[in-house]
Amino acid sequence: MKWRALLLCGVAGLAGGCSSIGYFVQAAHGQLSLMSEARPIDEWLASPDTEVKLKGKLERVKEIRAFAARELGLPDNGTFTTYADVKRPFVMWNVVATPELSLKPMQWCFPVAGCVKYRGYYSRDDARAYAEELRAQNYDVEISGVPAYSTLGWFSDPVLSTFIGYPDGELARLVFHELAHQVVYVPGDSSFNESFAVAVEQAGVERWLEKHGDDKTRKAYAAYESRKRDFVALLMKHRDALKALYASDLSDDHKRREKAAIFKTLKEEYEVIKQERWNGYAGYDRWFAEPLSNAHLSAIATYNDLVPGFRAMLARQKDLGRFYEAVRTMASLGKDERHRQLAAYAEPPSMASGDLQAAGSQ
Repeated sequence: MKWRALLLCGVAGLAGGCSSIGYFVQAAHGQLSLMSEARPIDEWLASPDTEVKLKGKLERVKEIRAFAARELGLPDNGTFTTYADVKRPFVMWNVVATPELSLKPMQWCFPVAGCVKYRGYYSRDDARAYAEELRAQNYDVEISGVPAYSTLGWFSDPVLSTFIGYPDGELARLVFHELAHQVVYVPGDSSFNESFAVAVEQAGVERWLEKHGDDKTRKAYAAYESRKRDFVALLMKHRDALKALYASDLSDDHKRREKAAIFKTLKEEYEVIKQERWNGYAGYDRWFAEPLSNAHLSAIATYNDLVPGFRAMLARQKDLGRFYEAVRTMASLGKDERHRQLAAYAEPPSMASGDLQAAGSQ
């Protein structure tokens, strides 16, 4: 049916686009396969064949899902009410690419999603094949596994085997993040969309842990957050070094040599942090599975740069409902004005991390 084809084209845009027939076919097939594999969580819970551990995690998802709607004002619909075992480590793989001497990612523009900074594939082999095409054109490329994504309410996104095993705090974080995309989404502004979802997830987890977390869960999530802050700070440090390098008047050959040295230092410093601060925790090792490139660092800003502005907005609004309305109003503005206002929110010294944490715990 025509409406279904248009709908799938929209999902293809969310997953990375439908700029060619072949790409559209794999995106549509991937989404339809996901839908066909999903069964209501209550069916999984009622089945004697479902493992006890999985039943426990699905029960926890139901609790988190109810909390999201009741306490956070997130959409109360069919999202995360079904479960699918996709029998692969990730639901899809994103390809990100940048020029050799630039941190500015390529963009692909599609219906519904607008312009996005990645192209997604349900098959790792397909992602690798496309990555090789880009590398042959001298682009820096990263392939990253994706445990979950949002169809913005077009479909009832299922809970997936790719993330059901996460510790409870991280599971709640992911649920809140993906549901936040259904609250506000601006086509063509990935930084705005992702930073908003990160701000919601942070405030949501703070509240959820306060009401439902035990000491073990809180400690595990605090360790996760600490490692994440360390890792993001490391990447931002070297991203800034590369940004300054590429803006300099050095020759391209000199820039290439310095670029290689910066990535070498990044990897060395990561190993030091892993051993000296994380007691050998290796959860970020897969980020280094491929040779480091600009593409690895280009997405850092998308998920981080605007978060302080959103957290400051929430601290000022205090109520999540009012916060959502303020963000919706901001979303109607032009991109430059949206970003300018968020930067202004983040500037006042009164919006220190302690104030934000307190506001998130209201």
